[in-house]
Amino acid sequence: MTDAVNNPLLAPPSLPYDLPPYGSIDVEHYLPAFRAGFAAQRAEVDAITAQSDEPTFANTLVALERSGQVLDRVARTFYTVASADGTLAIQAVEEELAPLMSAHRDAIQLDADLFARIAAVHAQLDGLDLDAESRYLVERYHREMSLAGAGLDDAQKQKLTELNQRLSVLTTTFEKNLLADTNELAVVFDTADELDGLSDGELSAAAQAATSRGLDGRYVVNLTLYTGHPLLASLTNRESRRRLLEASRSRATRGNDNDNRAVLREIVCLRAERAEVLGYPSHAAAVLADQTAGSPDAARDLLRRLATPAAANARAEQEALQKIADVDGIRIEAHDWAFYTEKVRAERYDLDRAALRPWFEAERVLRDGVFFAAEKLYGIRMTERHDLQGYHPDVRVFEVHNADGSELGLFLLDLYTRDSKRGGAWMNSIVTQSALRGTAPIVVNNLNVNKPAPGTPTLLTLDEVTTLFHEFGHALHGLFATVTYPHFGGTAVYRDFVEFPSQVNEMWILWPEVLTNYARHIDTDEPLPADVVERLHASEAFNQGFATSEYLAASWIDQAWHGLSVDEASADIDVAAFEARALAGIGLDNPTVPTRYASTYFAHVFSGGYSAGYYSYIWSEVLDADTVEWFRENGGLTRENGGLTRENGDRFRQRLLGVGGSGDPLAAYRDFRGRDAEIQPLLERRGLAG
Repeated sequence: MTDAVNNPLLAPPSLPYDLPPYGSIDVEHYLPAFRAGFAAQRAEVDAITAQSDEPTFANTLVALERSGQVLDRVARTFYTVASADGTLAIQAVEEELAPLMSAHRDAIQLDADLFARIAAVHAQLDGLDLDAESRYLVERYHREMSLAGAGLDDAQKQKLTELNQRLSVLTTTFEKNLLADTNELAVVFDTADELDGLSDGELSAAAQAATSRGLDGRYVVNLTLYTGHPLLASLTNRESRRRLLEASRSRATRGNDNDNRAVLREIVCLRAERAEVLGYPSHAAAVLADQTAGSPDAARDLLRRLATPAAANARAEQEALQKIADVDGIRIEAHDWAFYTEKVRAERYDLDRAALRPWFEAERVLRDGVFFAAEKLYGIRMTERHDLQGYHPDVRVFEVHNADGSELGLFLLDLYTRDSKRGGAWMNSIVTQSALRGTAPIVVNNLNVNKPAPGTPTLLTLDEVTTLFHEFGHALHGLFATVTYPHFGGTAVYRDFVEFPSQVNEMWILWPEVLTNYARHIDTDEPLPADVVERLHASEAFNQGFATSEYLAASWIDQAWHGLSVDEASADIDVAAFEARALAGIGLDNPTVPTRYASTYFAHVFSGGYSAGYYSYIWSEVLDADTVEWFRENGGLTRENGGLTRENGDRFRQRLLGVGGSGDPLAAYRDFRGRDAEIQPLLERRGLAG
């Protein structure tokens, strides 16, 4: 046990931008700091509700926004570490913490006296002299607390609290099981011959992964979060491909201590039960009531509209693959798709994407690509701060300045995979900007790139380049959001809007001015040849049947689970059979095109924040594709002209990114674009336009 005096988490911030003193924080500091944070915010909220003065915006809403600063600092510090360096000791803290955090949140969200004061201010809203952000704060608090159950009776609130606490334990268990099984199922190869087709850098990374596990002389391929694996496109050994995909698809289904099937069934059941208490027919209905989509029907209508042409395109792609596989006497299976896709790509477009890696050295992609594009668009400058320490030795810290030299915030990059890091890629905030609290943003990007042996350059795949640009789009959103109230800080927007800025940032990957600046050969410094660039553009819609189908399949599985009523969710559901029925129902049951995530390793929806919301990526992509058209139209109709200008960047920053969560995101989009988004650019991008 540690006391407050000696707990660095409870000391006043002393580092630039309130960066946590990670070098001084030990695991045993977290729980006492959380308990202190819980107590402090509870006392602050009690002081609000104990007032005899009539409720006002200042004494209720502003006071509530000022509360919880200690807890917010501790929580953001801890959860950054828990996701990116979740050691066994950190996992133990997270398991103990989960029900405590849930109970604390419910105690505030379901506080009848607090809700009554907010409702009183809300009832007077038309007569109050408030700015637009302040009015929106009142509206959001009233709606969010209403949807959370603040208006229910005591018995219903008690039921919600019990459900939420149990769910917090289950989602933590799901993530812990998945991480453990992902590590256990990393595929061990005895010889380099089994990994024929990989580059020297990829072999080096596999050898390094084996050495880190005490398997010198062998090779270990770690699994990615999604079903497929980048190396499936290169491995010439069919058995190696089969082993890799089989390991991926078997995660958390093997009947051992890491099996997630019972865990996810209980999650689904309790979410349905909670929705019923809140007055909704399903968890999906409860979640989407407060998203831009508005209802499950709207989200599912979009998924259905795209599924039929996507599945048809995937079947056509499969026929093309089979023609080449016939020469090898092979009937295409799921583990063959990526490998033969590259053969077809090479035949049709004379393009070998694996051979592009020497042009995508990680440091150059970061500085001369990702940072360069942001500097051109927004005028920001990134300076590495070697004097500041992250939460792990691999973490790099950059200070961000505006074009006028003023300080903006900090950006942390955690590029490499490790056994203690959860899969996938993500952005999170350690501190969010708030004028009320006087805080500036600190944002983190996490990827899971395999780390090569010391002295060997990190060469990225084109998909990893895309991920780096994508996640930095989230980071820009978190850095640029300029709000008064912490409730709206960073990326605190609707879930089905949050992917929009990150997807837009992907557009600069092949933009000529950006590409020629970063895509330089590691040995010769020659730019990526112009004819290769043209073939990349020509192939943009290639394999989109597969890519769209695997994504839509996962989105549909998410909707299927979370569209269940209490009675349906309470049945003894066979997970694999449930998935199969759901995919057959929408025509996405092609066995050679597996879902991007199967239920037992679908962390987005069973341990992350995307439950009933995985459709968000394609929903946001409607806005994204329409925005790309705007950038092309403003300054020139071709990729060679316009688009990447400060004028365009400043407009996008001020009217969209800078808004954060402080206003209706679709209204912000209309302000930026001059109209609502149109779906046609998305259909054309994904080869679905009829």
